[in-house]
Amino acid sequence: MSGLSTRVDLAVRGIRSLEAPVHRRSGAGPSDDGHVLIGGVGGAIPIRSDSPYTVDGTRLLLDGTDMGLDVEPVRRPRFYDLQTADGVSYEKIARLHGADVLATTVVQTCIRYDPDQRCRFCSIEASLAAGSTVAVKRPEQLAEVAAAAVRLDGVTQMIMTTGTSAGTDRGARHLARCVRAVKAAVPHLAVQVQCEPPGDLATLTDLRRAGADSIGIHVESLDDGVRRRWMPGKAAVPLAEYRAAWAEAVRVFGRNQVSTYLLVGLGEDADELVAGAAELIAMGVYPFVVPFRPLAGTLAVDVDGAAAPDATLLEDVTRRVAAQLRAAGMAGSDQKAGCAACGACSVLQNAGG
Repeated sequence: MSGLSTRVDLAVRGIRSLEAPVHRRSGAGPSDDGHVLIGGVGGAIPIRSDSPYTVDGTRLLLDGTDMGLDVEPVRRPRFYDLQTADGVSYEKIARLHGADVLATTVVQTCIRYDPDQRCRFCSIEASLAAGSTVAVKRPEQLAEVAAAAVRLDGVTQMIMTTGTSAGTDRGARHLARCVRAVKAAVPHLAVQVQCEPPGDLATLTDLRRAGADSIGIHVESLDDGVRRRWMPGKAAVPLAEYRAAWAEAVRVFGRNQVSTYLLVGLGEDADELVAGAAELIAMGVYPFVVPFRPLAGTLAVDVDGAAAPDATLLEDVTRRVAAQLRAAGMAGSDQKAGCAACGACSVLQNAGG
């Protein structure tokens, strides 16, 4: 099994009984994972009781056979031990993702969370219900936590996402306030914002002026049938609106500072997915190809019984999209901040993208 094939297999099948001090449980994105360094490269790996992979010491084993790779858990950050003056744990305000990325959901509720509207792979409000986060992160709280994470744990970039609000800005204005506060506290910290296409595209300029370095406008699929099935609420936003937002975002933030998730395993035809990625790359948008990961507490698992994609499919799509990115001179590592810059939830960077 090649190095890339092993990394793809880990992304799909995970590691059994993985001891990972830095991990995620529920939330808006790929989750129920442990954050590790695999051969020195960051990876967010599912923790699955049925996985044939285990770790002995620091060595990766497949059914007991040493795979020749070191797996080192990311250490628990020191800023987790702190709390605000009013007693809120820093960990409830922002979390470490990978080895050096600070991430937060600035508003932990979403207008699309009713079962008939919800993205079937999302559990954004589950962590709020469990008491592991707070509903709205205030700008001054985020600035305080970001400064501590940089000082104590060497964080180099920050991701701010949000549940969708009822306003025409869909949550972008609060993101701008949060970015402005963080940049005032730690001016050198690179920040990516993530939101749906705002109703007024001038809001994208507001985000840039607030200090955001890059942006993710996540569509998950370019197939309208897949969108209606998997994300009925978001599917009400036409793809034309996404394309207009991506084009304006590239104008405002620059080529390869705009990204979008494309999930593998939702039933979309592989050739069409790769063709869609080519369209995005031609626009200057980085298609962050990520496997769908079944997450307990989501409709996809609890109602649909959905499973992770086949590793062969994921590797095929990843290789082809990575080749397109190389031909265009685009790399996730060239993004200033964000999911593509981190790369841990995908295997694109392992494939040269």
